[in-house]
Amino acid sequence: MPKDKWFNTNISNYSMGLAGECGELVDIFKKVIHHGHKLDLDDIKKEMGDCLWYLAALATTLKIDLDEVASMNINKLIKRYPNGFSTSDSLKRVDTQAELFQNTGY
Repeated sequence: MPKDKWFNTNISNYSMGLAGECGELVDIFKKVIHHGHKLDLDDIKKEMGDCLWYLAALATTLKIDLDEVASMNINKLIKRYPNGFSTSDSLKRVDTQAELFQNTGY
């Protein structure tokens, strides 16, 4: 299989697999919240594990370090919520406003 075909096939498979597994996780919570099912932490762990597997497979295919992704996300959230979460800071989204101006040259 040509390298670009292999790459595209993996990206497609892993991203769709991640979406599907995340959907299964959400479905568990839907059933608990809206259908009266009991919260089963073992089922949640299994679905989280499937989500992690697909996320790791995507990262490997794209040569992205998940530790770097986690650090970037923590730094983003610290900028967005310097004093912990607040609705006001959530609406302001100062981190995205700064990026907007950087990307437009203002």
